[in-house]
Amino acid sequence: MDLFSSLPLPALGNMSPAYRVVLLIVSTLLLAKILSTLFFKSARKKLPPKVRALPLIGGVRKFMKGPINMIREEYPRLGSVFTVKVLNRNITFLLGPEESVHFFKAPESEMSQQEVYQYNVPTFGPGVVFDVDYSVRMEQFRFFSESLRVSSLKSYVEHMVHEAENFFAKWGDEGEVDLKSELEHLIILTASRCLLGREVRDQLFQNVSDLFHDLDNGMLPISVLFPYLPIPAHKRRDKARKQLADIFAKIIQNRRASGKRETDMLQAFIDSKYRATGRSLTDYEITGLLIAALFAGQHTSSITSTWTGAYLLKHKQFLGPVLDEQRDVIKRHGDKLDYDVLGEMDVLYRSIKEALRLHPPLILLLRYTHKDFAVKTREGDEYTVPRGHIVATSPAFANRLPYIYRDPDNYDPDRFLPGREEDKVAGAFSYIAFGGGRHGCLGEPFAYLQIKTIWSHLFRNFELELVSPFPEIDWDAMVVGVKGKVMVRYKKRSLKSEE
Repeated sequence: MDLFSSLPLPALGNMSPAYRVVLLIVSTLLLAKILSTLFFKSARKKLPPKVRALPLIGGVRKFMKGPINMIREEYPRLGSVFTVKVLNRNITFLLGPEESVHFFKAPESEMSQQEVYQYNVPTFGPGVVFDVDYSVRMEQFRFFSESLRVSSLKSYVEHMVHEAENFFAKWGDEGEVDLKSELEHLIILTASRCLLGREVRDQLFQNVSDLFHDLDNGMLPISVLFPYLPIPAHKRRDKARKQLADIFAKIIQNRRASGKRETDMLQAFIDSKYRATGRSLTDYEITGLLIAALFAGQHTSSITSTWTGAYLLKHKQFLGPVLDEQRDVIKRHGDKLDYDVLGEMDVLYRSIKEALRLHPPLILLLRYTHKDFAVKTREGDEYTVPRGHIVATSPAFANRLPYIYRDPDNYDPDRFLPGREEDKVAGAFSYIAFGGGRHGCLGEPFAYLQIKTIWSHLFRNFELELVSPFPEIDWDAMVVGVKGKVMVRYKKRSLKSEE
């Protein structure tokens, strides 16, 4: 159909040559405008501003110097949404709760994890988590969720208390310890019992611990870009992964043959079945899910436990209320420590939450976008993030935004008190230490129980003093934690006897 056939134009034969030329020009411009609107709409979209860098390697250098340093440098100049090119990939940062809503809420068809976390596959193993399609991954996440329901968590607390009591019984009446090292050891013991099972904790702990150490050391910054690079650390990682699979295959077979049941995540996975097919998990899948669970929980708990202690021992004005709360709980429950008693410790909870705000172990969260999407900044700027970009947000940066948190670099657990609640100032994603939305951390309740158990025992039984300088942040680690030693002087005492 002729585009202009319905327009009431004068007969061309009655037009002057000049009029014909004008009409032709106007018609051509109008047609061009319509075609541009129909076929080149995306060309007019406003893209996020870009980080200035040298071609090819400039973005890599900026990113590898440390993403937090780059964000702090670019945020004042470019704002809360910007793009950096790293090799052949565009990474677009969304740096505030208003800007990151789509990041946390988008369905998997629009924003997914699988493409950006492929470097985990050699560690976790094939056929689990990021090496399966979305429907299978959601089933596997359901297995995690069911293994962390309240009934299971209550039984895990018993193991946590038992491990803490045995571990700290080895301390003398007084002395000095590296708190960071001590808590790392205790966390792996607790995780082994609650997640990996009694057989590992009682018989194979050192062997399995060494193998996990090789797995851990096989996840390097270069692994993100080249996870299968044949370097020594990757070779040790792959060997350790195979040995762990062999160990757990024997444990699983023995459990199934004996008919005995245990209260741990291993048992939960053995009992689980895929809803779509009704099949049980393979031994290899169970091993991979256990490795993923330990990786997710071990670092977070040990790092956050250390920061919590360091801050409370430095800031006595916040330690006092924590000790008062312990005294009050002891009055009502005696020495008892269980799931319900730990749930009453709101002051300790806020103290841990504030340490996590300042030092989230995962400083970047990543997604891959399958569709263009629009983002509007707090300042009112609107951008379109194109399909194919990696999209990132940063808990380490967002959790210190000054328009959300008063004195954001200061440790202040009272900022979460009712009536103040700074973590809700800008909506649901004002606080993202554990992520949020569709992919919030399933292990958050487990982590809080573990850290509460450890510090309840320490505060009830020891007087503690931080004797080394306040620790620095280890930005060079894959999971950002505490740099160096955290030396603490302890003296045995009973908080209960002070009543």
